[in-house]
Amino acid sequence: MRTRALVVVAAALLAVLHAQVGGPAGEAGNWPTYNRDLAGTRYSPLTQINTGNVARLAPAWSYPLGRRVTTLSLTGGSEFTPLVLDGVLYLTATGKVVALDADSGREMWSYATAEVTPSRRGLAYWPGDGGRPPRIFLTAGRILIGLTAATGEPVAEFGAAGRIDMSVPYESAPTVYNDLLIVGTNGAPGGIRAFDARTGARVWQFQSVPQPGQPGSETWGGESWRNRGGVYSWAFSQTIDRARGILYVVFEAPGPSDYWGADRPGDNLFASSVVALDAATGTRKWHFQAVHHDLWDYDLPSPPTLVDVTIDGATVPILAFAAKTGYMYILNRVTGRPVFGIDERPVPTSNVPGEQSAPTQPIPVKPPPIARVSFKPEDIVTAADTTEEHARFCRALYDRSGGLANEGPFTPYPYREASGPPRSIVLFPGSIGGANWGGVAADPTLGYVFVNTNDEGSIGWVERSPEGSRVPYRRNSVVGPTSRFQWAEGDLRTGNIMGGERGWPCQRPPWGNLVAVDARTGDIAWKVPLGVTDELADGKKNTGRLNMGGPIVTAGGLVFIGAANDRRFRAFDSRTGRELWAARLAMSAHAVPIAYQGRSGRQYVAIVAAGASALDEPAPLGADALVVFALP
Repeated sequence: MRTRALVVVAAALLAVLHAQVGGPAGEAGNWPTYNRDLAGTRYSPLTQINTGNVARLAPAWSYPLGRRVTTLSLTGGSEFTPLVLDGVLYLTATGKVVALDADSGREMWSYATAEVTPSRRGLAYWPGDGGRPPRIFLTAGRILIGLTAATGEPVAEFGAAGRIDMSVPYESAPTVYNDLLIVGTNGAPGGIRAFDARTGARVWQFQSVPQPGQPGSETWGGESWRNRGGVYSWAFSQTIDRARGILYVVFEAPGPSDYWGADRPGDNLFASSVVALDAATGTRKWHFQAVHHDLWDYDLPSPPTLVDVTIDGATVPILAFAAKTGYMYILNRVTGRPVFGIDERPVPTSNVPGEQSAPTQPIPVKPPPIARVSFKPEDIVTAADTTEEHARFCRALYDRSGGLANEGPFTPYPYREASGPPRSIVLFPGSIGGANWGGVAADPTLGYVFVNTNDEGSIGWVERSPEGSRVPYRRNSVVGPTSRFQWAEGDLRTGNIMGGERGWPCQRPPWGNLVAVDARTGDIAWKVPLGVTDELADGKKNTGRLNMGGPIVTAGGLVFIGAANDRRFRAFDSRTGRELWAARLAMSAHAVPIAYQGRSGRQYVAIVAAGASALDEPAPLGADALVVFALP
């Protein structure tokens, strides 16, 4: 229901603003979809804030979000990317959706969702169809909600009083294409769906695990497609080539186990793949699988960006995406063919009983790896890198693990008998990547693609599961059976090669980077550490940090990014990677920022800073906020 405290005059004014499509902000000043455009570039044409004045950025206003912890995310706080249309900013906070004046943060309307938890990741804007006014759409578990953009009132003709049950939950932003709402999945049976933005009726559905007779079903041996979990499309958004009507969808690894696949022989399409679909019908055009028979939880976590670049004098329509694997893949987005070549390289094979791991994996010829993909004993951290305490902890973890083997990219977890000594590998990248859901941004004028990466590892082996378990084998390690972050030295709940109260990784820094790839050549244009470790001595602080979130880029020559777990929001020179500005935040900003122009003509950059992440130290409740910056 709508909050009764809604100021009716403000709602009426908002309706007028939406009617003024050519207002002062204009299209260039808007941020109308999760990635700003359907091509997923996150490129803003605004130039008021630029390399020459960004150092003067100062806080303009903020809006408190509150926090409702859920189990569907690596973070407990908001990861939200707001939308801005003609001077109005839309976002969700705890238990509600709000529309704010984008210049001041003044609340214009509020819609309460007390009985459901609205997405903490994003929402969608549909501009209407002439006879129908613009609408805001958001997900809340299985529920897809439609609101009138001008007032926040539920749209009566959309489903039942503004809601439909999607049957399968999706925790992120719908993608609007013409009159379709395209939504992914955070549950079985996976796939991706499209609903009518006017009525809520389902228009099409694509099955990510092919059924008998469908292309790809032959990659699931022994009828292992049957009742198969996983292969969800949990990415926070999708991308679309509007001119060609092609939708690009990424899918995760197969279930029910991320690290054991003896019950699913074959390559397992369309797991860990990007699939090109006809956006109007859901019909497959082509696919590219980045990981065959995934045994590493190497989901494809974010959609590609779409840009046209000049290569050898010819214009090439490319897509580029970064993956947990530590690689960036650049393909012709019309044909799906690699632009700079991809080799099917032999990789180590699994010795787990019954496992039939893939003998080769597709590895790009170019670009080179964007994150660490191997480990040698001499890579372990030393006191000269961090502290004596941290180095001692890491050496002890190495010794407790029986040493840490690594045979290069796609090293499989080895089999260990329950009574045997520890027999561990260290896998790089670990289960969070590489690159994760923050994805990439692209500057079409430079031809650069930007991505933040983690040099984070996972350790362990595969062993028989306890009696009565859902699957017969599981991943385990000297610090426990799960594979994600280790929060503190005294809380060894995960299998990552990390240690110390602050969760510092155990390999030598850098631990996180911001990378620019020249999509015209496949070369890395620049690579810089992202984040600092304040507790370290001078000369050691520039370690880079583990990060979750993503970048944007502007025509002012700037890349803006939070992401790092050092509670800062930064701007970098997009051509050189030089850090030009940083602001300290109350909490780390694990989200994708936005750049927009208010109706005043003033440019802003904004980011949700809600921390509460597995990457972070505890932060007090109540500090979660949307923080907005502008020139004085």
